[in-house]
Amino acid sequence: MEPIITSEIIEKLSLEERLLLAEELWDSIAAEQEPLELPEDQKRELDRRLKSLRNFPEAGTDWETVKKSLLGE
Repeated sequence: MEPIITSEIIEKLSLEERLLLAEELWDSIAAEQEPLELPEDQKRELDRRLKSLRNFPEAGTDWETVKKSLLGE
């Protein structure tokens, strides 16, 4: 299938137009509501992280602490 919108066309759009296009694309994808299947390696990594969290809940840092550190607070 030949692309309808080529990179050459996209490059001619203003930043605002490209942002609007990206938003329209994202909204059309979200509207489909079909779950995307994760690859097996990503599933294994998520399972590994969840197991680690359950076994060592004190090992991580909560989001508020990370956020404050990033913001220099």
